[in-house]
Formats: sequence, structure tokens, C-alpha cells
Amino acid sequence: MAKSKTIITCAVTGSIHTPTMSDTLPLTQNEIAEQAIAAAEAGASILHLHTRDPQDYRPSVNPDHYAPILSRVKQSTNAVVNITTGGAPTMLIKERIEAATKFSPEMCSLNMGSMNFAFHPLAGRYDTWKYDWEKDYVEGSEANIFRNTFADIREAAETLAPHDIKFEHECYDVGHLYNLKFCMAQGLFKAPVFIQFIFGILGGIGPEVDNLIFMKRTADRLFGDDYRWSVLGAGGAQMGLATTASQMGGNVRVGMEDSLFIKRGELAESNAQQVAKIRRIVEDLGNKVATPDEAREILALKGGDRVGF
Repeated sequence: MAKSKTIITCAVTGSIHTPTMSDTLPLTQNEIAEQAIAAAEAGASILHLHTRDPQDYRPSVNPDHYAPILSRVKQSTNAVVNITTGGAPTMLIKERIEAATKFSPEMCSLNMGSMNFAFHPLAGRYDTWKYDWEKDYVEGSEANIFRNTFADIREAAETLAPHDIKFEHECYDVGHLYNLKFCMAQGLFKAPVFIQFIFGILGGIGPEVDNLIFMKRTADRLFGDDYRWSVLGAGGAQMGLATTASQMGGNVRVGMEDSLFIKRGELAESNAQQVAKIRRIVEDLGNKVATPDEAREILALKGGDRVGF
């Protein structure tokens, strides 16, 4: 695969972190839109978006909670919008694909298998909580199975196929790569696929560089030149793994969905701060950062003129 420019994705709010964990985590529709726009201005060519319930800021997949975010992002940036189909581990696939079905974005995330997706150790860091749902939600993740069966994957692929959406195939362990290869053989996805290697989530593969090399080597064997790839390191692994991936020819994902920190012990002021940091690192090491239109070309996206928002 020829070396191309580095695509920066920013995952703005996600569904793991709760209001108590950071005062700068975007929660309202206005905050999510503002931070997404600022992240694009800082150099992110893809914006990976979740939304929140405006009443108590718990994770939501309600299309009505997406609409004001998407309209502002569309008006203010040329960035590629990537809507989650992950939602939160407590949601079923029918709920999680509703917004993508309605808004027909250029991209969607898609977990490539079921897993024990847990973040309950975070609960021990806080004595008090801003909202009464938070503690039970975080502690309850110990019992979570984040379901994405082959039937769920097929449902997402077939439902969204008419929309010509490119999936960000989220692979939390090596078996997920084999799941993707199987699904491609079944005709559910066409090359070039875009794989997000994810490291450091409890229940998935650990954030060691050896694991990145192993995942990359496995993907090379399975997909040859028929894939593009990016790396997401959770928590403290975010910047180190992103830097390594950029030097290996991959793309990078940062954002407050994946880490609340800008460096060890210091909470990030915003998503844009994280984007600016990884952009500076990538460019200082000799790479060029892709514009949104260059990202569209690299990933063979349908274009921003064909979305439904």
C-alpha cells in the first residue's frame, strides 16, 4: 500500500465517559457541535459522533438528539461525519442504526463482534456523582456483553447498504479481523474496507506496540491491499499508539470518547486540544495531515453532497 497522508479522526463524546469524569466533556448538543467544529478546524478530517440525552446527558441514539449537531457541523465544516452504530453497550442493534438510517452519513462505526466491554474500574475513582444514573451505569459495565453477533452485523450492513455508507470496522481483538474477512466473503462489505484497530479497552486486546504490529500483520495477510487502517488507543495509550501508527503508515483517532486526558494526570481542555497535539506530532515527524476531501479520496467515500442532513 502506497504511503498516503495521515487521516485524523476525532471521537467527540462517546458513551463511556460520564459528566462527573470531566467538566470539559461535551454533553449538550451545542457543546458537542462546538467541539466537533473546533476539532475539524484543528485538523480532524473525520468527526466520529455520538449524542446525549439533553435531560441528564446519558448516552442516546435518538435521531432527534443528533439533528441539531449534524446541521451545525454540516454548515460549519467540510469534515466527514461518522455516526456511531455502537451507541452504548446497553442498546440493541435496531436502536443503534436508526440515526444512520435516517441521516445517511458518509461513514458509520461498526463493531466486528460481541465482547465483554467493561469500564467498571472507573467507578472507584469517584465518591460523588453529578447525576444519579452514572454510578450504576459505570459499575454495571462489569456485567456487559456488548452484542454484535453475525446477525447484528448483517442487519447493519444490509439496512445501510442502500445509503452507500463506508464503515469504520472497529476491531477490538484479532478475532474481529477474521470476522470481517468472513463478512466480506459473504458479500456484506466491499473493498477497500477501513479498519480501526482498538487497543486498551477492558475486554479487548491490550495497548502494547507488539499487539499493534500483530494486528497489522494479520490484516495484511487477510486483506492485502484491500484495506486502510487507523489506530485508537484508549486512555493513556492514546497519543503513544497514535504516534506509532502514523509512522507505520496508518491513520489515527483521538478525542474525548477515547481519553479524557491531554497528558498523564492532566484533563484535556477540549477535543481540539487533542487533535492539535497529534497533528503537531505527526507533522513534526514528517507526515502530512489529510484534508477532508483527501480523506474522502483515500477511503473511497460517497461525498458530503450525498448525506441526508
